[in-house]
Amino acid sequence: MTDALFSRRALMAGAAALLAGRAMAAPGPRVVAFDWGIVETLLGLGVVPVGVAEGDGYAEWVREPALPPGIPDLGLRVEPNMEAVARLKPDLIVITPQLASFEPMLARIAPTLSLAIFDEDGDVWTRARQVALALASATGREDAGARLLAQADAALEAARPKVAPLTARPLYLASFVDARHVRVYGRGSLFDAVLTRLGIANAFTGPTSFWGFATFGLEHLAAAQDAALLVFEPVPPEARATLAHGPLWQRLPMVQAGRIGLLPTVWSFGGLVSAMRFARVLADHAAAPAVSGPERGDARG
Repeated sequence: MTDALFSRRALMAGAAALLAGRAMAAPGPRVVAFDWGIVETLLGLGVVPVGVAEGDGYAEWVREPALPPGIPDLGLRVEPNMEAVARLKPDLIVITPQLASFEPMLARIAPTLSLAIFDEDGDVWTRARQVALALASATGREDAGARLLAQADAALEAARPKVAPLTARPLYLASFVDARHVRVYGRGSLFDAVLTRLGIANAFTGPTSFWGFATFGLEHLAAAQDAALLVFEPVPPEARATLAHGPLWQRLPMVQAGRIGLLPTVWSFGGLVSAMRFARVLADHAAAPAVSGPERGDARG
């Protein structure tokens, strides 16, 4: 363990020294990243990656902050294109532990830093902050790192009074997988971490995956009789029919009571930037006029 820790510290020190040397001759380090949570954090620090993975998907699922046009695509997030990475001549490559098998090859191209927003202890809020600071340090943006943490704290503080109507009852947060199944976010998810800090009770308290969610049938949403439900876009086409006239959906207590709502897309596997977007989306929802009906309801009380 000690040797591994020393080697990791030596790698990071070497990367920092290399970046510091190049910073004297260039506006900033050339950083490559594959994980969208890492990409959004870099952008939040003012660092525009020179290459990302699945940029079109980022635009659809993460959205904020937007990727500047023209950034080269480096293949799949789980299987980067090594030749494309090498052509960019990066100063730093940032990966997650899910790409550990690629690290030896990537390290031959440029110093490689592995960071994880999600890990086994489930403390995603702390990890998101640590990742932001680690990226800030590795890219020479320490001041920007401190600002990003302060912005995240301020965003949640500003949202807290605005989401007060949502604190009246437990809240389910879900994404449709298909017409009859949902992914529900619980302990260990970014969304649950934000709910906790906003004083909103999560209606789902059951076991979750490494990423902080569980997948089950719609009927399980009836477990908390007094709960409200917010569903994230995008909703699959087959699930749109469920929202419109699905008999099982119509029998759910929160649907019958009109305690439902539809939220814009928020990246559930992101970091501080996605957390701020989620807090703002919740605040906007709480402030919006109630819209009754099967596809959009009032989940505020």
